[in-house]
Amino acid sequence: MAVVKVIEIMAQSSKGWEDAVSEAIAEASKTVNNIKSVYVKEFQAEVENNKVTSYRVNCKISFLIER
Repeated sequence: MAVVKVIEIMAQSSKGWEDAVSEAIAEASKTVNNIKSVYVKEFQAEVENNKVTSYRVNCKISFLIER
């Protein structure tokens, strides 16, 4: 039986939501191995002068626990 753990990560990017998700995974992978999936829980954006300046995501990242 596999054991899976889930952590929650918030990340942001000036490029877009997809890049923000990639940033979340990149940051988590610095200390977590065996990442298997990411679930984007929330999307947010910062707006200045009627333009989006920052894209934010709140992600749940799942990974296998090694035995």
